Amino acid sequence: RPREFSLAIDDRIPFQPAWVWIYSFLYYPVIAYINLVVESPRHFLYVALSFMLLLGFQMLFFVLFPVATPEAWRAGLDGNAASIRFLKFVQSFDARSNSFPSMHTSVATLTAMHLLPYAGPWAFSFPVLIAASCLFTKQHYVFDLPAGAVLGWAVFGIFRMIY
Repeated sequence: RPREFSLAIDDRIPFQPAWVWIYSFLYYPVIAYINLVVESPRHFLYVALSFMLLLGFQMLFFVLFPVATPEAWRAGLDGNAASIRFLKFVQSFDARSNSFPSMHTSVATLTAMHLLPYAGPWAFSFPVLIAASCLFTKQHYVFDLPAGAVLGWAVFGIFRMIY
């Protein structure tokens, strides 16, 4: 049975559906950008393996320690604005119980760590924006974000050890 981790701060964060565009349309292109900076086929293989390892850890959390966002966060999506319609579409693929740790934040952190040598400190603006979009679209609790960032950072550490 999924747990709920709602904190008082979660209720204070306003729902801003326009952040769904960052949540989806910044997310995938930045991840794909890694393909332009890999230095060799071996480097590509290890980068790809790091993302697969991260996916494996995420699945373990989702199965062994399911955390769900409140039903009310999804039930309250009223209106016909493009952002609301697109957020409903995104949610149709993403179960409420895939909350902890934030996969968007963990992938964004892992991506930023891979891009750091090429983009410098600007690489960290990516996970910051993604984390903000997770909160403003009410896809995640505040608690999910640092856990996701730590998981992405830890998987990058494993990548560095084996690469």
